[in-house]
Amino acid sequence: MNKDLHKRVLDMIGRHAMIGPGGRVGIGVSGGADSVAMLRIFAELRTQLGIAVLVLHFHHQLRGTEADEDERFVKALAEEFHLEFESGRADVSGEARLHGWNVEDAARRLRYQFFASVAEERGLNRVAVAHTANDQAETVLSHLLRGTGVTGLAGIYPVAGLIIRPLLELGREELREFLSDLGQPWREDATNQDTSRTRARIRHQLIPLLLRDFDPAVVTRLSRLAMHAREDETFWRSLEDERFHALVTRESSAAISLSVEDLLSPLPQLISAERGARDDLAASSISPIIPSTLALTRRLVRRIFADLRGSREQLTSRHVDSVVDLAAKSQSGARIDLPGVCIERIFDRLRFTKHSAALDSLQDAERTRQNRDFAYTLSRPAGMESASVVVTEIHRRFNLKMVDWPTAPRDTVVGWGALDFDRVHWPLVLRNWRPGDSYRPHGSRCVRKLKRLLLESRVPRSARGSWPVLTSEGKVIWASGYPVAEELAAHPGTQTGLVIGEEEL
Repeated sequence: MNKDLHKRVLDMIGRHAMIGPGGRVGIGVSGGADSVAMLRIFAELRTQLGIAVLVLHFHHQLRGTEADEDERFVKALAEEFHLEFESGRADVSGEARLHGWNVEDAARRLRYQFFASVAEERGLNRVAVAHTANDQAETVLSHLLRGTGVTGLAGIYPVAGLIIRPLLELGREELREFLSDLGQPWREDATNQDTSRTRARIRHQLIPLLLRDFDPAVVTRLSRLAMHAREDETFWRSLEDERFHALVTRESSAAISLSVEDLLSPLPQLISAERGARDDLAASSISPIIPSTLALTRRLVRRIFADLRGSREQLTSRHVDSVVDLAAKSQSGARIDLPGVCIERIFDRLRFTKHSAALDSLQDAERTRQNRDFAYTLSRPAGMESASVVVTEIHRRFNLKMVDWPTAPRDTVVGWGALDFDRVHWPLVLRNWRPGDSYRPHGSRCVRKLKRLLLESRVPRSARGSWPVLTSEGKVIWASGYPVAEELAAHPGTQTGLVIGEEEL
């Protein structure tokens, strides 16, 4: 038995708390050298570890009789070491076509689904897979070539939920040497030689080139880089998690929002050195991007995306940059679409909505737009009677009440909600806001566009189109939530006031 090899595996298991005494562990064995070496190591260490071992094999149905032989080989190996054996299979090619996955991705998904299902059925605490230091180096290079950020440099994690990788610090060649010393055969998968795939080209062309012409320790160095990146990532994930829960508002299972300021400066205690630049931009419509916390800003975007989508797949750095630009440079009403997620700026907040919910919201908004136009004619009441009208389109009732003037201060506020009844020209029309509507509110020095008033009051765009106004002879004399028109407002000489009230139905 290779004492050094086994000691390193034990050390890896201990440092990452992969397995505890009394645990039940599944060993994923394909029949290749790495997984066969892992089976042999666990067969020899199981008593020392105090664990029960179950051999798992997944048949991808991709290589015909060769794959059948792999399954028989692994089953025989399990029997040789008196280990329980369980296999599964699936039509990987068919599932890939059905879901639009590439074959490698489909194989990985289905294999891990098999591991999870067996773990649940058989009470497994962990499932070990045979990724090595070479796999780690290949993964880091693959991520670099694809244009990864720092997160991608972390590569493969030793522990990821159910899955453990106890061979992650061992080289592929030393595992083959270990098997050769034991006289233990293994199976070779011919598809691993197919250099039409990027991963295979990295394995068979790029890494040999780096080993030969640059650094014979390149695999070790890339593995160490991944380890340091994972350490940094652990810190960042902890901070990201704390800021996510502190800053975001979960509006529903399909919508999350946070303020623009919180996104762009999620750690305000770190920005004192840059406060001058913030102050210079405070009066402008551009929100300042804080360089010292930009990394956390980007991580918050990715975290929100993953929370809504369930993963960070398909989210690129370009997508993240577009969200940062939306926060920093856009105005209310601007929106962008990411894969499966819509982001809209609503005044000083960003709202992230899962795409299906966003589509439903847009459809609802369109239906609302089509049904929001309304116009109700109000005739002059007889005597001191009140008039009432129900606007079904916005589920609200409006009451027009004649009162003796002046009234007690506790009854109404002069000029806010009261018109001079005798100066009003009837009939009046209660309708929704229309582009171009403007009037001079009581107390204002000039005519104001109602659109601008609604913007200043931060009325959402979705509510503006159905905003109620009252007109006389085609002119706006009142708008919900605002003073009556200056020229018709009740004044000290008014004898009868017309008070407008409204209530939700």
